[in-house]
Amino acid sequence: MEQSTFSNDPLSIDSLPAYQSQESTPLEPAYIKANNILRMVSFSVILLIIAAIKWQPFSPLSADASQVFSIILAVAAAISLFAIVMGYLYDKNKSYTLREHDISLYSGVIFKKVTIQPFLRIQHIELKRGPIDRKLDLASIQVFSAGGALHTFELPGLTHSDALSMRQYILDHKDVTVHG
Repeated sequence: MEQSTFSNDPLSIDSLPAYQSQESTPLEPAYIKANNILRMVSFSVILLIIAAIKWQPFSPLSADASQVFSIILAVAAAISLFAIVMGYLYDKNKSYTLREHDISLYSGVIFKKVTIQPFLRIQHIELKRGPIDRKLDLASIQVFSAGGALHTFELPGLTHSDALSMRQYILDHKDVTVHG
């Protein structure tokens, strides 16, 4: 009778490598700065539109309407400030780790999230560059896993050369099987 090589021995949690001990790489500072500037400009435009409606000289608002627009402007300013600060913190807390057989993405400010994608499960990778990314020599990588229609995660804020190197490394190693 042929001897089976199948093994399914129990593992101790203490013997597993801790993914938290891996050194992660933060996003490029230029990406974080550009993202924050875009947020500030977007919210400033919204606040300017509300202010322009409130103080426009063509058809003065009634006292009640003026008071409502003052409240709307204050609430919009508070939401804008909160979104800008949280967006900045979110970008500062996003990082990644590229290992031999997988890539990990760490994100979140209040609720921390870790996504670990084994190369063997990667269907394809897309490299994306918008006009601002091209100007700052940045790129994003979208990783699509097998069996999913949407990308598993997007890794923004990479230098273009790092993104190209990372993409090529993953493509070269995505079909390599792990032998124990």
